[in-house]
Amino acid sequence: MSSYLFFILLLPLMGFIGLFSFANKANKLAGWIGAIFTLIGLCVSIFVFTHSLHQSEAFEWEWLVLRQKSINLSILLDNQTLIMLLVVHFIALLVQVFSISYLHHEPHLWRYFAYLQLFVFSMLGIVVAGNLLLMYIFWELVGLSSYLLIGFWYQKPRAVWAAKKAFLLNRIGDAGFLIGILLLFFEANSTDFVGLSTGQLPHINEGLMTAIGLFLFCGVMGKSAQFPLSAWLPDAMEGPTPVSALIHAATMVAAGIFLLGRIHFLLTPDALYVITIIGTITMVMGAYRAISQTDIKKMLAYSTVSQLGLMVMGMGVGAKEAAMFHLLTHAFFKAGLFLCAGAVIHFLTPHDENHASGIDPQDMRQMGGLYKYMPTTFRAYTLCAAALAGLPLFSGFLSKDAILIEAFHWGSQQGRGAFLVPMLGLFSAGLTAFYTMKQWKMVFLGEFRGDKHAISQTQEADILMKVPLVILASLSVFIWFSFNPLDAADAWFFELFKTKPSEGSHLVIAVLSVLVAMLGLSMSYFDTLSPSKVGLIPSLSLGMEDIRNWIKSFFQKLKWLREHSHDSDQHLFLIAPLQKIAQWCFWLDQKIFDKIVDWVGYVTVILAHIVGRFDRMVVDGVVNGMAWTAGFVGNRTRGIQNGKTQSYLIAMLVGVLIIIFFVL
Repeated sequence: MSSYLFFILLLPLMGFIGLFSFANKANKLAGWIGAIFTLIGLCVSIFVFTHSLHQSEAFEWEWLVLRQKSINLSILLDNQTLIMLLVVHFIALLVQVFSISYLHHEPHLWRYFAYLQLFVFSMLGIVVAGNLLLMYIFWELVGLSSYLLIGFWYQKPRAVWAAKKAFLLNRIGDAGFLIGILLLFFEANSTDFVGLSTGQLPHINEGLMTAIGLFLFCGVMGKSAQFPLSAWLPDAMEGPTPVSALIHAATMVAAGIFLLGRIHFLLTPDALYVITIIGTITMVMGAYRAISQTDIKKMLAYSTVSQLGLMVMGMGVGAKEAAMFHLLTHAFFKAGLFLCAGAVIHFLTPHDENHASGIDPQDMRQMGGLYKYMPTTFRAYTLCAAALAGLPLFSGFLSKDAILIEAFHWGSQQGRGAFLVPMLGLFSAGLTAFYTMKQWKMVFLGEFRGDKHAISQTQEADILMKVPLVILASLSVFIWFSFNPLDAADAWFFELFKTKPSEGSHLVIAVLSVLVAMLGLSMSYFDTLSPSKVGLIPSLSLGMEDIRNWIKSFFQKLKWLREHSHDSDQHLFLIAPLQKIAQWCFWLDQKIFDKIVDWVGYVTVILAHIVGRFDRMVVDGVVNGMAWTAGFVGNRTRGIQNGKTQSYLIAMLVGVLIIIFFVL
């Protein structure tokens, strides 16, 4: 199957080169050309999936030889590769079809779809990479592709700033990732996944192995927006909305989870413990931040941060397959939510003077009542949102609960304090249900808060935008993943990896999860419910008013906390420490190193003067003295050679007398 894998990998690269070569000549057809390339790749991936399921093959070749040490690259085909091949191609295809209509007015469509093809090529390279060296090459290409797509509207300063921020924060994580790769190669003489997992890993000190695992995890922190490197993801929403659906909900940010799945066998218990803590912090902070957002895309972005934290937490507690399962379900319903948000933005964007001008198409406070105008988008969003909120009968409930079951099992093994992790998982699930209901109500229910006359003149998205929404919404239903809507134990995904979720109180955790989700939905509902509507139910009006007042008080306190911690994680844990380190380094450089350099300069100048004088007076003096002596002797003896015979006879006589004198 190696030839098929190379063909799948080269297809998007050919699409990228072709679209860039023809540029404006293929502008109108760029979307269809890109979609056709991706469709072919999807068909070939399905063929490979059906013929290579439950098989594991690795293909290796020599890249270069350094000091008689061979450095190899390899590609790996296993079930994890097969699943991601289908996910990347499928989501990319739907996003490109959606983009054909969403960006039809763009003058540089060829550049947008060329960048998409470059991204698909880079992401597929990560998926098929058989060792960390090859994965790192494509890892950096994914970072480049993300930078290009986030900054696609380069005429907008905010988009350029967001692209730079994403690129630089990812470089911080990637620096640690590269250190981990080099340390592993130095210690094990290999970074091959198959070789290292089948016993070729030599005995390495556990402390060093923990350090290697955490350095590798730095790459995950960057790509999957984990604390404290999560600040770039919400700002990346400055790019086109379909880009958000592709790389910031379904594929690029999932690369970190995919990497954790690949290197899970390398991670020591201490490393996994740190990973669990980082994932838990990210999960709770992402959900907490999403509550206060009014931008439709940024709320989904913080939701993505939270869900990625849940997956990382799952990896940390040993729920590798459950985390990968949530990656799969999350890819569908979150891509659907982003595309629904794109449809709403497209609907409200003023394309002409008669089209809903005067409102911010991303501000949910200016929306409302859109279910009347966008029924298909409303239904699709409702299904995807139900999956995100973790409601029964939807895919998100299955995969989220699979992680929580493993987390509770892990907590029972670690001790009482460890139960804080799954409890925070339940708390985060409640917050997720809260902000999901909040967004659903603000966007689609009630009355439209903008110009109703202007919006009545518009129509919902066309068929090219509706089809991806309907497909992704249908994939948010449980039946595609498990016949049991309340338990993922029989899901076909776990059959691929020959594993089962941990035995435990599945029903108890499922009921707890449902109760928490319903509590979050109820709190969100009553938080924005007017007193007049509460009074429509006489038997409940008295108690509901008290509940509503308590909820209002609770969220006013939360609002105060949010206002006083709006930049906490990025500033407190990343920027502020780096500023302190920079200030300390500046003081050290100015007061210590500069003084040392200055004194070294002074001493060097003094020594140079001493050496110069010694050179002139001693070294040069000896040489010049010898030359003067030779000249002096030469001048005195030169007179003897005067061509006169009598002078020669006298000299000879004197010489004979001197010899006789010395002899006698």
